[in-house]
Amino acid sequence: MSKTKERVSAAGAHGTPAQGAGPVAPPRVSARRRRPGVIALSLALIAAGGAGVAVLVLQVGHRTQVVTVVRDVQVGQVLTERDLGRASVALDPAVKAVRADDLDSVLGKRAAVELRPGSLLAPSQVTSDSLVRPGEQVVPIGLKPEQVPASALVPGQKVRLVHVPAQDTADTGRTSPVVPQTLAGRVVKASNAAPGTGVVVVDVATAANDGPTVAAWVAADMLRLVLTSPDGS
Repeated sequence: MSKTKERVSAAGAHGTPAQGAGPVAPPRVSARRRRPGVIALSLALIAAGGAGVAVLVLQVGHRTQVVTVVRDVQVGQVLTERDLGRASVALDPAVKAVRADDLDSVLGKRAAVELRPGSLLAPSQVTSDSLVRPGEQVVPIGLKPEQVPASALVPGQKVRLVHVPAQDTADTGRTSPVVPQTLAGRVVKASNAAPGTGVVVVDVATAANDGPTVAAWVAADMLRLVLTSPDGS
């Protein structure tokens, strides 16, 4: 045998497979086993997420026509169309607001609290009651510029009416200070300062029995108006 034939025989025995051999089968890969519980949980989460989005869209899209405040309104002031407006808002059920359809029902009523522009009008913020109650009298009091408090006088504000004796009639020989006489009152309305004089006229409601006394103090220029704290002290 020649050397060439020996080499070919050796290659066929130890090298590549013979030409007639079949194709090599690919490795077997086992299929992943599906878990029914995981699939059910995934479907439930998808459904819940879709429902949440639907509710959110409905809430955002549902808007309510309500009454708004467009100007400053003091306590006791009668509400007019110029004080109020309308707006469309996504209203929370917990928020109590006057609906736009009920606007006419609040016109002519008085503000029970101070109203600020941009706020929603609530039913509890208006009242049909007058600031002058049964058994009260209203006394106008003129205040000079130096007697007008720096804080704005607003309807419904509680005040104390202080009797100040004239300087020439005061008894300066007393050893102990005299506690001045005071009466309770409530602001009904305050005018703007008069041009030139700066005098402000304040209508004050007081008990009917105290009305004549207060009027006498005003006539004698022996009355001063003192603001009280919100709690009345």
